[in-house]
Amino acid sequence: MPDPRSPKICDYEESNYRTEFWEGRGRNYEDQVERVALRRLLPPGGRRLLEVGAGFGRLTGEYHAFDQVVLLDYSFSQLQYARSQFGDSQRFIYVAADAYKLPFHDGVFDNATMIRVIHHMSDVARVLTEIRRVMVPDGTFILEHANKQNVKAMLRYALGMQDWSPYTRDPVEFVELNFDFHPTHILDELQAAGFQPDLRVPVSFFRLSAIKSLIPGNVLAGVDGLLQHTGLLYTPSIFVKSTAQGQTFNNLETESLFVCPETGQELTRQGDMMVAANDGPRYHIRDGIYDFKAPLD
Repeated sequence: MPDPRSPKICDYEESNYRTEFWEGRGRNYEDQVERVALRRLLPPGGRRLLEVGAGFGRLTGEYHAFDQVVLLDYSFSQLQYARSQFGDSQRFIYVAADAYKLPFHDGVFDNATMIRVIHHMSDVARVLTEIRRVMVPDGTFILEHANKQNVKAMLRYALGMQDWSPYTRDPVEFVELNFDFHPTHILDELQAAGFQPDLRVPVSFFRLSAIKSLIPGNVLAGVDGLLQHTGLLYTPSIFVKSTAQGQTFNNLETESLFVCPETGQELTRQGDMMVAANDGPRYHIRDGIYDFKAPLD
């Protein structure tokens, strides 16, 4: 039974997110500019990267310079598609879990990304604190967030076409579990969670259907890539590169990644299950995916 104290989760299970939102839906431009920003911000390589909200693996191919990539998403079905694309190996680990309760030991990642995900999070502080917990000191975290202080929102507010202000620091929930955030609010939350923001990159300067219908996506993406260097934080999307601060655990060389997300007990593999000691919680491994969404009865 779900914990009533846990924040509500935006669940893409069995959705057609890949085909109804991305593939053939006129979003090649958005995909390209996000890749441009990501390539600019990623370090040249690393030991183990956590992709929070990996979904169907749209951006997973960008992490080729990392020894191991852990794809985490709440949607089991999205991860099934990702696994069908990237296969089974020691390089890719597929984990279905709640990002508010990460099923990992402290300090087992030196890199993490969270792109097109945090706008579904009602408790930003909680999820960022969890990500910081599982990262080593000086690790790199790349976060993308929806920006409430974008040009369109500022114009609509000035013309009286929307009642919420793009200038206040509080998040705005324009649809259930869909939030826009003020850039300064995100910086504050990152610092409170133990990250030092290093660089912000505005993305998607031309996210308007009228413009995208007139100009080829690769041309727009090229211009967008140049504009990203201006630092004009008035776009619908902003990438933030941060460094994990503080003297916390460094378990990067461990081969034992998993703990019970409910109790914190270490888990060991027994056949197709992950099992805690002393008759503790058990979790299925199904279709090559570690399923931590709920313990077995």
